[in-house]
Amino acid sequence: MSEAWRDGPDQPLPPGGSQGLGAVLRAAASLAAMGGLESVSVGRLAAAVGVSKAGLDTLFGSKENLQLAVVDEAARVFADEVVRPALAAPPGLPQLTAVCEAFFAYLERRTFPGGCFLYGVALEMGGRPGPVGERIAGFQDRFGALIRGFAAAAVARNELAAGEDPDRLAFELNGIMLAADTNFVLNDDPGVLDLARQIVRQRLRP
Repeated sequence: MSEAWRDGPDQPLPPGGSQGLGAVLRAAASLAAMGGLESVSVGRLAAAVGVSKAGLDTLFGSKENLQLAVVDEAARVFADEVVRPALAAPPGLPQLTAVCEAFFAYLERRTFPGGCFLYGVALEMGGRPGPVGERIAGFQDRFGALIRGFAAAAVARNELAAGEDPDRLAFELNGIMLAADTNFVLNDDPGVLDLARQIVRQRLRP
């Protein structure tokens, strides 16, 4: 399932191959996390990573392609740090608990400045028409479906109340994660994540 998070347009690689491209895109994601995805241009990125603007123009071709590549890279990182650990847990309630904990740990490590990159750009770009907004909406849909699947498995295994609605539970947990992200960024307070963990444990108590 995590491989679906890696889908994106094939791009020619800069010097250094995939590692070189990854470094460029992580730098672009860091710029976007602080100033918004719309603030990232080929020229600004070239200055940040110390490469020629012409080289990046050749690599991406347009600002839209650059934005799509940045979103794909952020989704790849999210898959590695949040989705993969959750999928490695036993099915049902352990996976549901693991995906929340992996998300809080992802924030705690400050993987990107400004909190969860993909939540941030969803607020910035999600309502806009075009490929970038569609790519971000697709990410949100897949993550929501992942949580719903974990919740449904937990109900089927009698690890949660028989009347528990997986759709509603997934919505609640997603909301807790979004609130944790927002408050952690605004207050720079790790205690916010501890509180979020407590709320999740109470909500998922059998």
